[in-house]
Amino acid sequence: MKPESRTKPVNNVADMRKGMWIGLARKPQWRCLIPVTAFAESEGPKGAKTRTWFNVKDQPIFAWAGLWRISDECGQVYAGVMTDCNEAIRPLHDRMPVLLVSDDMTNGFTAVSMTHLLFRSAAFQTSSSK
Repeated sequence: MKPESRTKPVNNVADMRKGMWIGLARKPQWRCLIPVTAFAESEGPKGAKTRTWFNVKDQPIFAWAGLWRISDECGQVYAGVMTDCNEAIRPLHDRMPVLLVSDDMTNGFTAVSMTHLLFRSAAFQTSSSK
């Protein structure tokens, strides 16, 4: 990499088995909650993609499990943890965010082992936006 190059940002943790993520996940102080009201997956042919938005039914706000760290280049940075998708997402993608609903957040995400997080089967509402 050239000295003047910037590192490419990482927005998803696709494989928790990689060393960088394992080290962060084992330490509760590097876990975070990313508050969201919906998340999107793209669909369609390249150059004409649209977004399909997903939200958790009866949850106006929920959290995406994340990991954060301090980067010498960018300061505080975070990435959302991904898991295998459920049936609602499967037509668009094979992964989805690890979502936490209010019970998970109230009980303290830091008490949950990142390696044992399982997505709860939740009913999703979908809508497409272009």
